[in-house]
Amino acid sequence: MGGTEEKQTTGAGRPTSRDVARLAGVSHTAVSFVFNGRAEGNLSPATQERIRRAAAELGYRPDPVARGLRRRRTAVIGLVTDEIASSPFAGRLLRGAMETAWGSEHLVLTIDSGGDPAKEDAAVAELLDRRVDGIIYAAMSLRRVRVPEGLHRTHSVLANCLPEDDSLPSVIPAERAGGRTAARLLLDEGHRRVAMVGGQDDIASVDRLRGFRDALRAEGITVPKEWVVRSGGEISGGYEGAMGILDGMPADRRPTGIFCYNDRVAAGVLHAATRLGIAVPGELSVVGYDDQEHMAEFLTPPLTSVALPHRAMGEAAARLVLDSIDTGRTPPATVRRLACPVISRASVGPAPSR
Repeated sequence: MGGTEEKQTTGAGRPTSRDVARLAGVSHTAVSFVFNGRAEGNLSPATQERIRRAAAELGYRPDPVARGLRRRRTAVIGLVTDEIASSPFAGRLLRGAMETAWGSEHLVLTIDSGGDPAKEDAAVAELLDRRVDGIIYAAMSLRRVRVPEGLHRTHSVLANCLPEDDSLPSVIPAERAGGRTAARLLLDEGHRRVAMVGGQDDIASVDRLRGFRDALRAEGITVPKEWVVRSGGEISGGYEGAMGILDGMPADRRPTGIFCYNDRVAAGVLHAATRLGIAVPGELSVVGYDDQEHMAEFLTPPLTSVALPHRAMGEAAARLVLDSIDTGRTPPATVRRLACPVISRASVGPAPSR
């Protein structure tokens, strides 16, 4: 018998709650009270502490499956996204969601669909079969999305995208406000001749331009049509757009500030300025957008950028799901817009006096 007792308490196998009870000298029910959140009012603080010390000594952790069965929960949130592998921002959103979930004793199970609708439906079906407590559906570029089949059958929130049918809550960047912020970075330095380069007709491009024009209009400034260049989102588009605006223009007639659709476009604008011998920020200030990791701070000069709140979106989406799980109520299908903070570096300076 002595050998059996030693085997149970020294943890040759996974220690159980009965091992903890034996070491702490309490009943098995007392241990259950501590690890199921029912100790207050049933056990003295000293007894609770003795049980926790015994659990720590044995390396005991409650069985999450058993706890889930008792609570009718699994302590797992699913996260389905379209392009984790290829997006430079996916890690931030994932970290925000995972750390928020972990703080509420939930894990995040992630599936990358590659943007395939059939795979998205299959991913959601698989997560529902595994009885996850809720699901976050995240897109790596802001747009309206088809809601994957089955997503309405659990507590679900969209991150960085909007549902085509407006049926689920969403957490997205406040893009129009971000455009106003970018304009203010230039206006506050005295710039009045300003341009915008990059983007297309997507939601983010349209909202950023609207916000940019909002701020300028408030100051009585109108951007010339030829200074708004829709040249896409790549470095080449930024270079070509800037060359079209700057090349051959006298210094007193060209813009002194350029707001770029994203940091890749800004890299192209900086390249064009270097090619034309225009000093940044002495003669031309440049504002990027996204604060792309491993890029914005390594450009020459380091780029001032309006950051997308990917980590904050992951945190907020996870919190909405967790709150919905706790209350048992689906949150209303509203849109929550998160602020886009400024990351100041060296590409913005005072407007040149001419």
